Amino acid sequence: MTEDGYRVGVIGATGAVGSTILGVLAERDFPASEVVAFASERSAGRAIEWNGSVLECRPLSPETIQGLDVVLSSAGGTVSAEWAPQLVEAGAVVVDNTSYWRMHEDVPLVVAGVNPEAADSHKGIVANPNCTTMVAMMALAPIHRAVGLERIVVSSYQAVSGTGQRAIEELLTQSRAVLAGEEVPEPEIYPHRIAFNVLPQVEVFKDGDDYTTEERKVMAETRKILGVGEELAISATCARVPVVSGHSESVNVRTAEDLSPDECRALLAESPGVIVVDDPAAGAYPMAIDAAGRDEVLVGRIRRDPDQERTLNLWVAGDNLRKGAATNAVQVAELLIERDLLGPQD
Repeated sequence: MTEDGYRVGVIGATGAVGSTILGVLAERDFPASEVVAFASERSAGRAIEWNGSVLECRPLSPETIQGLDVVLSSAGGTVSAEWAPQLVEAGAVVVDNTSYWRMHEDVPLVVAGVNPEAADSHKGIVANPNCTTMVAMMALAPIHRAVGLERIVVSSYQAVSGTGQRAIEELLTQSRAVLAGEEVPEPEIYPHRIAFNVLPQVEVFKDGDDYTTEERKVMAETRKILGVGEELAISATCARVPVVSGHSESVNVRTAEDLSPDECRALLAESPGVIVVDDPAAGAYPMAIDAAGRDEVLVGRIRRDPDQERTLNLWVAGDNLRKGAATNAVQVAELLIERDLLGPQD
């Protein structure tokens, strides 16, 4: 740290999440004396306009990573596995957006506003949860704290920006072709056409598993963030929909103690980072188009399950690139400062 602030690294600065991180750093006036943009070799030297200045993308190397205080990384698991330990050795704390570190026992998995105290145990790396998990946690964690959760059934409807910029381009290209009555190009990013379609597959199926890797992440990460084990029953189904930004989720929750819909609305209305939008008769409910571009998670359609005791249904929507990834990463960096957790930890 210098007198002017912290030296901040952003890995994957030219990607969908990395570019959003840069924007959020500027929006939130993060106390940075310098921001260093890292990108792949092919993007090295590329100029990025940021907060009234120009950043030149650098490749990762033992020389370029020196002197950083905190690094926000979103360049994929392979890159993170190789470079996060080197960054820690060089003196930085890494807030990692990839799935690589999330389930390591000695790496805290942190949602700002949900479990900030988990960051206290970090040993140089703090993991950012999966975007689908993150959106759900903003609604579910307050309920769990208030009355306890016994079972969660979540179905997600995930935007293509969660896959990256090339997926956005694939959706738009296919959509234009369909609307023009032209032949639709063969998909390259997804296994089937995404335009005007719904794919009941997010990520991949591993051998012998009927659940995708995305669904497994949601189930495992939820338990880790809430600090519970197998006693919390969770089932997840994740689908990809032809939406550019904003994940939507249908969540069915059974609580340990009864919670009425009105009590749930009041509880969530007081929860930081959550906005209750729940007047369905007037057409007011969370939608991806309204969640896109904002940091708050929207919750609505709160109602009792007609057949299950102590069970509610909720509809949740959140921007997968912002609170689902970039904003939370910046918020975690902010809480590391607030809790005096930058620099070497015992």
